[in-house]
Amino acid sequence: QVQLVESGGGLVQAGGSLRLSCAASGRDFRNSAMGWFRQAPGKEREFVSAINWSGGSTRYGDSVKGRVIISRDHAKNTLYLQMNSLKPEDTAVYYCAASKELDISGIVRPGGVDYWGQGTQVTVSS
Repeated sequence: QVQLVESGGGLVQAGGSLRLSCAASGRDFRNSAMGWFRQAPGKEREFVSAINWSGGSTRYGDSVKGRVIISRDHAKNTLYLQMNSLKPEDTAVYYCAASKELDISGIVRPGGVDYWGQGTQVTVSS
């Protein structure tokens, strides 16, 4: 059974940092693009960041560019999102996602996510 389990969310003050983790299991994700999306109350799910199968290519949403870093550890089958300089508008549920395709294009296109995690809440207070 494929599982993506997020952790690391919580409450942080504006300007603070958090590192989200996503532990993947149930299949070999070394050949999968992976990423993070988020959804705030009353808003649509939004792309945050993605990384290709090797970790050599990354992409970031405009709202987080310059403040977050995505990375992956194949040995641990884990995806990370380091978030810095957090703002109240970053408050959302953050979801880990994986595609069956190698490249970022496979996960950012509509319908490109094959697996979703359950999400972890990030709340940034002002």
